Amino acid sequence: MIEVSGLRKTYGEFAAVVDSDFSVAEGEVFGIVGPNGAGKTTTLKILAGLVEPTAGEARVAGYDSTEAAMRHHLGFLPEESPLYEEMTATAYLRFFADLYGVPRPVADERIGTALDRLELDHRDRRLGDVSKGMKRKVAIARSLVNDPDVLIYDEPASGLDPVTTNSVLAFTRELRAAGKTVVFSAHNLYHVESVCDRVIIMNEGRIVARGTVDEIRERHGETTYRVYTDVNPDPGIDLETATTEAVGDRFRTTVPTMDAVDRVREAAAATGGTVVDIRTREPSLEDVFLDLVGRPMPGRHGAEGAVGETPATADDAEDERGSAVESTSEAEAGSEFEHEPAHESEAGGSRSGASK
Repeated sequence: MIEVSGLRKTYGEFAAVVDSDFSVAEGEVFGIVGPNGAGKTTTLKILAGLVEPTAGEARVAGYDSTEAAMRHHLGFLPEESPLYEEMTATAYLRFFADLYGVPRPVADERIGTALDRLELDHRDRRLGDVSKGMKRKVAIARSLVNDPDVLIYDEPASGLDPVTTNSVLAFTRELRAAGKTVVFSAHNLYHVESVCDRVIIMNEGRIVARGTVDEIRERHGETTYRVYTDVNPDPGIDLETATTEAVGDRFRTTVPTMDAVDRVREAAAATGGTVVDIRTREPSLEDVFLDLVGRPMPGRHGAEGAVGETPATADDAEDERGSAVESTSEAEAGSEFEHEPAHESEAGGSRSGASK
């Protein structure tokens, strides 16, 4: 449904997107994440036909992204989406349906269905008088009035309360179930984990990881083990990578392998103690994100070809945690990164999957 090949965007001497390649399948929710300035918004605007690439190609629903006809198959929700505040929700949505040439009976049915599902009340109240959450729901409904094949959602739940956020995320899953293709960008990685089938992580103009959340964690993350003992085993552990700290009346030692767990067990037994609990801590998407975006990257300034050697693809560098794959970049505003706990489970049990 979306094919991006050799995509490049430069602003003067600043390389915003460099030789970017990725694809999004029909009926897939595809996540694009990265810190502020990673190029997410540039990429989304190119896909939406709002920015022309300097080179390369982006095809959306069978059209080049620069073709006006493509926009009839697209619904776009930018991070900041001001509404016409003198209008009511119904009038506002009818206005956009008219712009797309949607017959009024069809438009009213689509509008009613979308607003019902989004649980939007006060549809005849001025948009200037409703809450931020209600405005965001209206903006989401606006993206659907033309019944698009592809939806691009940039921070759809930014700044919303937990109840409204959950409603927006659930609605995104329903769009996938209905066969829509969704490109989803968010700073809150828990939201990304909960809705996206595949993800790319961007840093300083380059895609540094891609795949399902589980694939990214396996390829780029490190599983650790937390061993709880009733005595301090630290003096007897010959491990540079082990750390021990007191937690209540127990001691928690963090180690990287099961062999190290056995050595903690032996050290505790040598001092008359025992292991009372073992927990496996799997890296969250946030852990991987923070690790990858903290690494130095090739330069971003200069004319075409001056950004640095094009790295190998992630598939070719599966075992290299820092392999850079592609490039995209732009200074962009966004909400602060929000933290969620990493996944932890009892050793021997099933491994934790993506947060749902």
